[in-house]
Amino acid sequence: MSGDAAGPARRPVRVMVVDDSEVGARVVAETLETEPDVEVVARARDGEAALAEAHRVRPDAICLDLEMPRMDGFTFLRLLMARLPTPVIVVTGRGSKADVFRALELGALDFVVRPNGAGGMEEFRHELVARIRMVRALRLDSLERRAASASAEDAAAPAWLAVIGASTGGPPALQRILGALPPGLSLGVLVAQHMPERFTRTFAERLGRATALDVSEAEDRDAVEAGRVLVAPGGRHLAVERAAGGRLQVRVLPPAEVAGRRYCPSIDLLFESAARAFGDRTCGVVLTGMGSDGRRGIESIKAAGGLTVAESEDSAVVYGMPEEAIATGRVDEVLPLDRVAERLARFAKGG
Repeated sequence: MSGDAAGPARRPVRVMVVDDSEVGARVVAETLETEPDVEVVARARDGEAALAEAHRVRPDAICLDLEMPRMDGFTFLRLLMARLPTPVIVVTGRGSKADVFRALELGALDFVVRPNGAGGMEEFRHELVARIRMVRALRLDSLERRAASASAEDAAAPAWLAVIGASTGGPPALQRILGALPPGLSLGVLVAQHMPERFTRTFAERLGRATALDVSEAEDRDAVEAGRVLVAPGGRHLAVERAAGGRLQVRVLPPAEVAGRRYCPSIDLLFESAARAFGDRTCGVVLTGMGSDGRRGIESIKAAGGLTVAESEDSAVVYGMPEEAIATGRVDEVLPLDRVAERLARFAKGG
């Protein structure tokens, strides 16, 4: 490449590579490092580490894989564009159209498809390098407007997720917590309350009258949204998942489809699915109740890096479930009921 094309006084385009696959990251990094006007300044294996690295090195561009543990590429994009708008090129190995378009809606600049084998590598190198060099011509104010637009379009998606499990004594406890939560938090809330069929719809309606949040009995594939509370229907399980394009939604499952769960709705199942879908941006709360439901779920949320809370013996009507959760050694905070809402509000502000 000639000096005129690169510009002798120009510094290289500084790029961060984000990919949980060592092979995938190496392919992208080695492709870029052959170019004299491109420099790979950082690598990260998940969205959480990538956010920290982006703030540390302030790259000119980011090459991003979407499927990662702990924090996926969609969550990373939302947070990056809100905090540090940076040109992002999605590098996808599978070429999923839904995932790519979702990433573009969230603020990604463009994408390239990584070939599965040696064939197509030259075309991949050409397209990737061209998009990285395109960053030089990008106006910062244009990127910021794009990021703001993406953020507005995705405003309903919560940045944080609270999952709450309760049994005996739970209905008034949940009413107190939800009634004390302030509006405007970027927090979605999912509730598994041990309760028979045909009672949970009325229960959700009562909760809705006690809070400024939008409360309803969950229906299959309902979207999880900021300011929305979904209550597991009695006699069925509630789980949360990432749908195509990164959309967070719930699944309502009959007991016959879920093996090995003693309680229905299962708090463990809800917590475990939340840990998989939302990782360290999940808070699990075990409230009053008999038995041990929630114990395994608390361990899953803690393993994913989330916040774990149990109601204290002082306020619990029945201390069984909180005590079992605490016995795992994986509960971060043991709180009386009247402090749980305040803790959730701080959690939803990143504290």
